[in-house]
Amino acid sequence: MSVFSRFAARTTAGLAILLALSAPSFSDESVGAFKDPSKIASIGGSITEIVYALGEEGRLVARDSTSLFPEAALKLPDVGYMRQLSPEGVLSVNPSGILALEGSGPKEAIDVLKKASVPYIEVPETFDHEGILEKIRVVGAALGASEKAAALSSEVDAKLKRAEAQTASIKERKRILFILSMQGGKILASGSETAADGIIRLAGGVNAIEGFSGYKQLADEAVVTSRPDIILMMDRGGDHSVANDDLFKHPAIAPTPAGEAHAILRMEGGYLLGFGPRTADAIHDLAVSLYGNKITD
Repeated sequence: MSVFSRFAARTTAGLAILLALSAPSFSDESVGAFKDPSKIASIGGSITEIVYALGEEGRLVARDSTSLFPEAALKLPDVGYMRQLSPEGVLSVNPSGILALEGSGPKEAIDVLKKASVPYIEVPETFDHEGILEKIRVVGAALGASEKAAALSSEVDAKLKRAEAQTASIKERKRILFILSMQGGKILASGSETAADGIIRLAGGVNAIEGFSGYKQLADEAVVTSRPDIILMMDRGGDHSVANDDLFKHPAIAPTPAGEAHAILRMEGGYLLGFGPRTADAIHDLAVSLYGNKITD
């Protein structure tokens, strides 16, 4: 790209923000439905999935980099990672509305977007059965598709109930250690109030880590004393990945029941942790991996 082109791109993006901030503002607190839902920027993988499940994908003009399903969504412009957004990137697609998952960031960028003239609706995120249904209702209302949302919510509710019921009779629950990453040999694991904790519970497992919420680097002793039966990780590459051999050689993992049995499950991150329309299937698949033929259909 030439120097002139880069200057023009920066100038255009900056002008978009100035124009947005100079007009009357809308916030997620004042907008429950978009006046004009024709050009929506979707921030958050589960939000994009819900829009497609509602059959309203024709309204989308952009998505964030976590929106990898369905495959058709990849054809949309990518405005960046949902936790590292830039106002310029989001506003550059000229959306008529921004539909963003709670937890999008950074805070400074979200503050700018909320003060812009483009209506911004935040979709709440809780990692449980009801939280998924609420997402569907909020997205449907925002797009003026509440009837479709009610039908989808009812369908997803029934599937979730069936999936959760599969492990109701399991007496000996598996202890699961979810590892987000092992960069530099440091184990970053899930406590409570996370998507990993939520999916473990819904699939009939027990989070092996207690005493804190969110994700935290664990001391080796804390991993050993948690005594996980199974290690659960996202199936991904890059810096956050670790080979099985290296995992089970780790001094904190090796002496645990999971380490001794070389017991590990890897699942695609958006599917496992998305808490969207596919979560009932993810619960089923995780439960089968944990308990095999002990689950009930």
